[in-house]
Amino acid sequence: MPEGHTLHRLARLHTEYFAGGLVRVASPQGRFADHVVVDGRGFDHASATGKHLFHHYEGGLAVHIHLGLYGFFDTHLVPEGQDPPAPVGQVRMRVSEVVDDGLTHVVDLRGPTRCEVIDDIAVEEVRARLGPDPLGTDSDPERAWARIRRSARPIGALLMDQKVLAGVGNVYRAEVLFRAGLDPFRPGDRVREGEFLAIWNDLVALMAVGVETGAIHTIRPAHDHGDLPRRGVDRPRNYVYQRDGWACRVCGDDIRMQTLEARRLFWCPTCQAPGND
Repeated sequence: MPEGHTLHRLARLHTEYFAGGLVRVASPQGRFADHVVVDGRGFDHASATGKHLFHHYEGGLAVHIHLGLYGFFDTHLVPEGQDPPAPVGQVRMRVSEVVDDGLTHVVDLRGPTRCEVIDDIAVEEVRARLGPDPLGTDSDPERAWARIRRSARPIGALLMDQKVLAGVGNVYRAEVLFRAGLDPFRPGDRVREGEFLAIWNDLVALMAVGVETGAIHTIRPAHDHGDLPRRGVDRPRNYVYQRDGWACRVCGDDIRMQTLEARRLFWCPTCQAPGND
């Protein structure tokens, strides 16, 4: 599932593509029946909170998108005088606009968990159900800390709870806990406030890099040995995520993997030992 930086990057790009113009919204697949309500309207901007993306239209309407496990966007840039490519496969939503230089931006949404038209009040209701987003300009980490310090759930589970923190997924969860040297199984009520704030600040910085680059980068220069990533040459290199059975970049111990609340957790038993509390 895409992590929060991906949605914020999409919000930035879609704002650049479409803001200030009238857009055409179609549903080639036929499953997004609400598209007719926003087709031909002015596109105000796109925004993201956690893993939720919103396309905001004139008249107080928004398209609410959650990519889920399989959703993604294809982007096409169509030269003047040419037709956009025909939709291929199951395209839930197509958004297009002709820009000033004659080029047409076209984005195709495939396989989302959610794609629906809601009003601005419902947008705020969605946001109210989420924890603070490290990429939000007005996010308050105290809201997350208030929940963590009262919880006996492991900090590794709390960081993945979107009601506690919005936008943090499995990669960022594993990597920031390693960078903090924190045992992922330590209960939230045993995490110190300074430790949580260090994690929050690390997420703010790392996820901002993700927005700029479109990729997750977590390895400090001193630990980057130029090795190939485990899951393919086009994937980022990590400290612990998907490196189970491989040597830790820092101490050399074997990285471990265990299921925690139905998600795979990766950690170093030495760098993140309970005794490091």
